[in-house]
Amino acid sequence: MKTYTATPADIEKKWVVIDAEGVVLGRLASIVAMRLRGKHKATFTPHMDMGDNVIVINADKVQITGKKRQKPHYWHTGYPGGIKSRTTQEILEGKHPERVVMQAVKRMLPGNRLSRQQMTNLRVYAGAEHPHEAQSPDVIDVKSMNAKNTRSA
Repeated sequence: MKTYTATPADIEKKWVVIDAEGVVLGRLASIVAMRLRGKHKATFTPHMDMGDNVIVINADKVQITGKKRQKPHYWHTGYPGGIKSRTTQEILEGKHPERVVMQAVKRMLPGNRLSRQQMTNLRVYAGAEHPHEAQSPDVIDVKSMNAKNTRSA
């Protein structure tokens, strides 16, 4: 008996849309990361990009539990003394609330070339509208998967 290894001809990518409204951020990110890698498929192969194309809508309405709203996010401008920070709450209320979801998903993937390629299959939008209706994506209801997915802040 041989171990099954998927080839590029065997890979079937689907489009899925996930509504993040009222869903706890970490639980949402783990489900999205699993979908991006393709671990939900029986033919999962670790070295192949066999995950689905994932669309996350309403990223500005995601729930963050505990004191994680005050958690600082740091970045460096590249200049001496150029370290800057913003809290998670400030990012969610700012211009780009989708970056919170993107960063959470990115940190749940392994840090290699394949995960950077898989991140290109993720699209996150702050509002309820997305321009991917032509792909006729399937809807995944993350709220109904587990009661803990919708804990309030």
